[in-house]
Amino acid sequence: MIDVCNIQVMKPLLAEHGFHFSKAKGQNFLIARWVPERIAEDAGVNSTAGVLEIGPGIGPLTQQLCLRAGKVCAVELDTRLKPILDLTVGEFSNLEILWDDVLKQDVAALVKEKFAGLRPMACANLPYYITSPILTALLEAKCFESVTVMVQKEVAQRIAAKPGTADYSAFTVFCQYYAEPEILFDVPAGCFLPQPKVTSAVITLRVRKALPWQIDDEEIFFRTVRSSFAMRRKTLQNGLAAGFPALGKDGTGEVIAACGLSAAVRGERLDIPAFAAVANEIARRLKK
Repeated sequence: MIDVCNIQVMKPLLAEHGFHFSKAKGQNFLIARWVPERIAEDAGVNSTAGVLEIGPGIGPLTQQLCLRAGKVCAVELDTRLKPILDLTVGEFSNLEILWDDVLKQDVAALVKEKFAGLRPMACANLPYYITSPILTALLEAKCFESVTVMVQKEVAQRIAAKPGTADYSAFTVFCQYYAEPEILFDVPAGCFLPQPKVTSAVITLRVRKALPWQIDDEEIFFRTVRSSFAMRRKTLQNGLAAGFPALGKDGTGEVIAACGLSAAVRGERLDIPAFAAVANEIARRLKK
């Protein structure tokens, strides 16, 4: 097995195939073997798991996943990597590579097709520029046991943030609605080639088997969340009035009072049960 994390091995191999890193695709390849080893280990990958990997790159995480998983299906957009991946991971019979954009895939259908009888998981070293759309697609697919990804550290902190903190956002609520996040470890910039200008972190999101809250209308719930954070420095009432003009300021004031919240409360203070209560009250009033 080629040591993909050995820079002395990979530099000549990449040069031989005329491969150049693409800034546009956010390509920063791992050169510290402990990182992919620990991602695969901490994600709980074993022979009972079917793993969807997004963006295998030159294959460091792919190797570690294939050594442990029942099956790995890697989705890669950059076809320039084909001859390199043939060399670095071509030996694995439990690997299938799809040369496509994962955002154009029906993820739930793909997982059902590829991982019958296995525990479906997702693992990835995500390019910073496309972290949110990919995480959104993976969570909305509602088909994984867990999603373990390496992202920019500040994004990981935002995903795992608590209500009332500076990092708490609409994206926090979205992720925590679908899953329970846990930051596993930091990855310094020196672990990559070329080096990014920021620290990364690995975070796992354990997907909820059932929602612990009563949500009457999911669309109104997420619209409530987005409206509440749209004007962060304003009160919850102002945000909701802008997001639900049919209710107006008086109507949203009544919603807030009916939920037992202070008229001066800001959206960033609400946890998911509180957002659920507000959204359910809005849904009830809009249906009158």
